[in-house]
Amino acid sequence: MQTELAIKVYSNTEQNLDAIAAKFADDLKDLDVKLGIDFSKNKWVVVDVDGDDAEFAIHFLKEKYGTPVYEPVAGKKYRGYIQSIKEDKIVVDIGKKFSITANGLKNLGTGSPDQVATRFGLIPYMPVKVEIVKTNEGEQVRFTGQQVDKLWEWKKSSTDRIIVNSVTRSQLKSVLKKTGHSRDIYGTERLGIMEHCVICRENTDGPGIVAEIGPKLNADMGVIRSEK
Repeated sequence: MQTELAIKVYSNTEQNLDAIAAKFADDLKDLDVKLGIDFSKNKWVVVDVDGDDAEFAIHFLKEKYGTPVYEPVAGKKYRGYIQSIKEDKIVVDIGKKFSITANGLKNLGTGSPDQVATRFGLIPYMPVKVEIVKTNEGEQVRFTGQQVDKLWEWKKSSTDRIIVNSVTRSQLKSVLKKTGHSRDIYGTERLGIMEHCVICRENTDGPGIVAEIGPKLNADMGVIRSEK
């Protein structure tokens, strides 16, 4: 049995697939299945599952990770990834690509889309949740209320946060340890299989950590500066 999942394969392709395969193996460790992992032309993960528990395993993975949506419906919420950030829009890929313009970002404060992205540490391939709403001008895409609340929670917390994409959790921890910055963070929150949020300690400068670990990681990084 084969299905597409809403997990993007982007930079470090081989490493990305290995990390995804390891995570799936852990997810399904109690089931009688064999897994094959690849990706589609649109870079979504394709998983092939065989074995007595294949049907259950496919259902579990689809429930946990979602599937790309090519014909979304207004009023529903979807998982996706930030595809790109431009001056006038943030492009999100949920299977179909949508643009979130300044009008759809008003609940994140003033400024152009790229200014909002900088303020909240948004970077390409960061996992996000969006919804499609009907307005007087037609359909509009925006971040879900839950996603907006999470971004504001990070922004209003007492410490900086760093978004790190396209590395494994173990790679990130290793670089933080080697650079001596393990003592400067509380820990890391998993946003996706290859996407993480590093939680800094009080009085730790997020951009300063990025400047030191950046050259040692082949990764995209964004910083959420604490307002406190």
